[in-house]
Amino acid sequence: MAKVSDFWANYLEAVDMAAIASAQWRGLGKKNDADAAAVEAMRKSFDKVPFDGRVAIGEGERDEAPMLYIGEELGTMVGVEGVAKVDIAVDPLECTNNCAYDRPNSIAVLAAAPRGDLLHAPDCYMDKIAGGPALAGEISLEGSVAYNIEQAANVLDKDVSEIKIVALDRERHADLFSQIREVGAELHLMGDGDVSGAIWAARPDGPYDMLMGIGAAPEGVISATAIRGLGGVFEGKLVFRSDEEEERASHMVGDDLQRIWKANDLCKSEDAIFAAAGVCDGYLDGVKDVDGRKLVHSEIIDVATKTVRDIRTTY
Repeated sequence: MAKVSDFWANYLEAVDMAAIASAQWRGLGKKNDADAAAVEAMRKSFDKVPFDGRVAIGEGERDEAPMLYIGEELGTMVGVEGVAKVDIAVDPLECTNNCAYDRPNSIAVLAAAPRGDLLHAPDCYMDKIAGGPALAGEISLEGSVAYNIEQAANVLDKDVSEIKIVALDRERHADLFSQIREVGAELHLMGDGDVSGAIWAARPDGPYDMLMGIGAAPEGVISATAIRGLGGVFEGKLVFRSDEEEERASHMVGDDLQRIWKANDLCKSEDAIFAAAGVCDGYLDGVKDVDGRKLVHSEIIDVATKTVRDIRTTY
């Protein structure tokens, strides 16, 4: 039977096509149009993939999204015995606002794993911490902000003042920011895009040492898949804004809503792939027009082999 990773070129095409489609809307102030273009392009790419695919994390429920909705079937071999059964977590345009106003770190992104091996994360918040391979087993959401910063400084042989923390610039993080500054670490704020922030933090040569703070839970699953391939650390804990969110989450992930999810809980299989393509410059270069063609900068991370492919394709 084919493995999930055998289809890496198809995942590459899916994110590339979504990036090209949404890039046509950069700077026009129309985030919904940009997102719709990305969704349609990515969905069309999956129409020719020879697997039995399913959207595990997508654009919402069927009555909310016309395509790439949760549970939607993908590929040309749906229901065929003996073929790869693949779950896909998609965000065809992460950072829709950034694309609309041509700001950094808008990407087209997905994660793929065998059926049932990606957490069906509810559409709620997730408190997150991420770091590189050296911090695996050293930092955790179970520890305080000060503890994690001091652990990072000790392991990385840096002064606390040299530890670089990236977080989303949100009012909900006021207490987190105060704690980081009180310890004396260096705080860097992002407007949007904590998938990019988590990956930057997980790279040994990246610009940040850790990601902290609350972002979207579905993007946490995608980030965790990438970080498994990078050998880093990722943990997440669900955060609810309402009783309705908490009730819905209990139906999706069970009663253990207070647990800390590690990367291998969110993406259970080694046979998994992360794929991303840049829309606006940032973690990846944005789509460029070159002599009437489109140059796309993409990245494929293979969890099993820990291979990172840095790809530039002209279409």
